[in-house]
Amino acid sequence: MRFIWPYGGSRVFLTGSFTRWSEHIPMSPMEGCPTVFQVICSLSPGYHQFKFFVDGEWRHDERQPFVNGNYGVVNTVFIARELDVVSPSLSPEAPSRSHMDVDDVFIRSEPVPTISDADLEVSRQRAATFLSRHTAYELLPDSSKVIALDVNIAVKQAFHILHEQGIPMAPLWDSFKGQFVGVLSALDFILILRELGNHGSNLTEEELETHTISAWKGGKVHLSRQIDGNARSYPRCLVHAGPYDSLKDVVLKILRSKVAMVPIIHSASQDGVLRHFKHSSSSLPILQQPICSIPLGTWVPKIGESNGQLLAMLRPNASLGAALSLLVQADVSSIPIVDENDSLLDVYSRSDITALAKDKAYAQIRLDKMSIHQALQLCQDANSINGQRCQMCLRSDTLHKVMERLASPGVRRLVIVEAGSKRVEGIISLSDVFRFLLGV
Repeated sequence: MRFIWPYGGSRVFLTGSFTRWSEHIPMSPMEGCPTVFQVICSLSPGYHQFKFFVDGEWRHDERQPFVNGNYGVVNTVFIARELDVVSPSLSPEAPSRSHMDVDDVFIRSEPVPTISDADLEVSRQRAATFLSRHTAYELLPDSSKVIALDVNIAVKQAFHILHEQGIPMAPLWDSFKGQFVGVLSALDFILILRELGNHGSNLTEEELETHTISAWKGGKVHLSRQIDGNARSYPRCLVHAGPYDSLKDVVLKILRSKVAMVPIIHSASQDGVLRHFKHSSSSLPILQQPICSIPLGTWVPKIGESNGQLLAMLRPNASLGAALSLLVQADVSSIPIVDENDSLLDVYSRSDITALAKDKAYAQIRLDKMSIHQALQLCQDANSINGQRCQMCLRSDTLHKVMERLASPGVRRLVIVEAGSKRVEGIISLSDVFRFLLGV
């Protein structure tokens, strides 16, 4: 039986009738979700009561079944005998996991709260008004650095610079025109490596040395049209914003151009915008809704559902070439890497491609021979936030909680996982949040 405490704390313990209320069982934070604690206990069939001891205070979970008992308000759970368990094949709604999973019982026992169309419209109007009153300049840090690349340097050199500086993209400067003309991103390197790999030879330093950024950008539009024959055309002009543009205009420009960030004076990205909402939960009713109750993000379809966008996932033994192709063809920025039970192991993102610059790995590999597992080993310390590469949330988390996590520097997406098992249920990006809030 897996017990879950999803409300944070420093030290969390579990006790109950199954320990005669005398033993305190320590609970451990779930990797990637430090506010979610869990522990697995072996319980006999029957009725059990339990309670949590959080930072020296007795607590119960109001979202789980509870009663008044001899030890105050306690949570309850019933473990059926094996003969009493209904076979999953008899119930179309039964999940394909163990009946000994307590968070499954809790999810079924409580209806998902909903929000009215009127409240949703009020939240969207207030979000738009709030963003219109603030400018991009307010997002700029007091002290920072900007890495810019000259369009005439070699692709190989740019590849190494992005890796060494730990950044996924950089603005491009054309000294002849005297202006910024574009950006070089991890997607550029994915397309370059795929194109060179399609020529049937190992990637060599010499091949990358012959490609300048300017030459690559010139041929990129033609290459993009060859991808599946219907890929989106990449804009040749630079998508940018001014320092006094409103945050609403900046966000809309990011969403409509399908870019991750836009150059201003420093790079202003959507995660900075989210910091302005930190204390706005009372004025936006939608922020208190659990993410599972609103049309937000990309979710694994339920049994029998055929509509909606499919969530791209791969096994760790899939080839790096397959991962890069999926990133381009599905037009996504990251792919959850899962085991045979669809439990999250890692995430491979576009920006991880720069790890191939380490020890000149790109000159020694074939994309169809290197596995994702091997590729991830090259970037174990790269693109991690507080030592964790996978940033996760739960379907029961509120939109406000999700936005707080996305407001952390460097966090661009959250993988929605099932508490305990870490089975992937969906993914939410910064763009998803703003597309929903602004009704785009």
